[in-house]
Amino acid sequence: MTKYIVVSGGVISGIGKGVIASSTGTLLKSLGLRVTAIKIDPYLNIDAGLMSPLDHGEVFVLNDGGEVDLDLGNYERFLDVELSRINNITTGKIYSEVIEKERKGDYLGKTVQVVPHVTDAIQSWVERVAELPIDGEKPDVVIIELGGTVGDIESAPFVEAMRQFQFRVGHDNFCLIHVSLVPVVGSVGEQKTKPTQMSVRDLRGAGLTPDLIACRSSKILDPSVAAKISMFCHVAPEQVLAVHDVSSVYHVPILMRESGVVDFFRRRLNLDSIKISDERRLVGEELWTRWTTLAGSYVHIHDSVTIALVGKYTNLHDSYISVYKALEHAALNCKRRIEINWIEATDLENDTLNTDPLKFHESWKALCASDGVIVPGGFGSRGIDGMIVAAKWARENKIPYLGICLGMQIAVIEFARNVCGMSEAHSSEMNPTSPTPVVIDMPEISKTHMGGTMRLGLRPTVFQPGSENGRVRKLYGSKDSVDERHRHRYEVNPEYISTFEKNGLQFVGKDTTGQRMEIVEMDDHPYFVGCQYHPEYLTRPLNPCPLFRGLILAAIGELDAAL
Repeated sequence: MTKYIVVSGGVISGIGKGVIASSTGTLLKSLGLRVTAIKIDPYLNIDAGLMSPLDHGEVFVLNDGGEVDLDLGNYERFLDVELSRINNITTGKIYSEVIEKERKGDYLGKTVQVVPHVTDAIQSWVERVAELPIDGEKPDVVIIELGGTVGDIESAPFVEAMRQFQFRVGHDNFCLIHVSLVPVVGSVGEQKTKPTQMSVRDLRGAGLTPDLIACRSSKILDPSVAAKISMFCHVAPEQVLAVHDVSSVYHVPILMRESGVVDFFRRRLNLDSIKISDERRLVGEELWTRWTTLAGSYVHIHDSVTIALVGKYTNLHDSYISVYKALEHAALNCKRRIEINWIEATDLENDTLNTDPLKFHESWKALCASDGVIVPGGFGSRGIDGMIVAAKWARENKIPYLGICLGMQIAVIEFARNVCGMSEAHSSEMNPTSPTPVVIDMPEISKTHMGGTMRLGLRPTVFQPGSENGRVRKLYGSKDSVDERHRHRYEVNPEYISTFEKNGLQFVGKDTTGQRMEIVEMDDHPYFVGCQYHPEYLTRPLNPCPLFRGLILAAIGELDAAL
């Protein structure tokens, strides 16, 4: 029987439910169990594809093209699994499914209501995920993160569904972790338990009882505070899990294991009843050894490398969470600590009417002090000129540069203008009337519907003849092709490729038709690379992205030696 662990949140959102859920999965995988994950988002959007990064953080893309919440990126990185769009449940998806059934007559004339029809649809969806194979077999454990905060109107149908679900699967197969904030108040730094008491009361009022209360705090939880939570929240002392701020998220599974979480799950979910082969146990033990080594190396690395991230959503760092993680993983692999200069692209623009002079000088100072430059993906015209001057500065000063999606298109526009003499070169996204559209919209993309109509998901990139000696192909292990995840609706105009290549900008990777440009690499430069896909979506703590690793190696002057 599949085991289910639900992670709910109290007091406020954004306190680390995703990291707790991911860390729980890592601990269970270390036992040799097969683990999958579900993220429940209570918004009415079908998916995260059309949501602003500044409002909701990064849009994460899966192999099947699903545009999902950034927490699924956490799950994939921590659990080293590949999920699909079915692993992300939204209110929009559930209601669409229920309404479609009603229109088809599946409810046989009944009055369709939240209970039981919507709650049944939620439970059936969870059970469908539990049947999807992980590593070729049905998962042993499904971790369900309940987005939002208990007590929210939007979350109510999902909380009710989980209340029913605990009886559907049985007590030994259902466990709930409630993540709550323990704020520090006052000049003496007193930790307050009342918010946790109130959120647990709301949870119990909805019919759910926490098996573990994960107390998030900026500092180590005082034993007297933990005892108070145990007493007033009606749980045993060992059911209060203290999760204070640590130096990196890689330490959270270790912190949880040291708190006895693994033994608690063994007893609470009767994990010993699950048959685990000796081979899987050894794989789990090896995983844990590598994980603890990774966490330990993070503490003991002192040399750093500084990368300038020039973007348009830098006011919310979660907008680029996968890019940040990919840089971190690559830096750790190169035995460096990553430092990022977050630069808003508009602040690099020399616009006397709109640019703040102080921000202009600070941004250029940060850019010039960086060892490398990365321009990530994005949409719209804001900040484009700032990205172009950043790419120009990196190209002319031989500073390692990596352009992702829009960042690759920026590199092409800059090269066209300043090397090829195409002074009016632009993208049709920013300037539909440009006489030199070096970046154009893809012909198959819908002009009327935006949601889910981009070029999405895992697609092959084929290395071109003559690329054998290039740095990019060597970084990928000299493979003939690679599979990477895409999310774009514009592409480099193939009409200008011969001009670019004649001037030293080589398109070393293309799609299977040979017409769509995927990877660009510049001659006579330490590392000037662009890719149309998003390599950051496939980064892993123990297996960094080749292109990010190349950027870090170039930034510390070790790329050619490593290759």
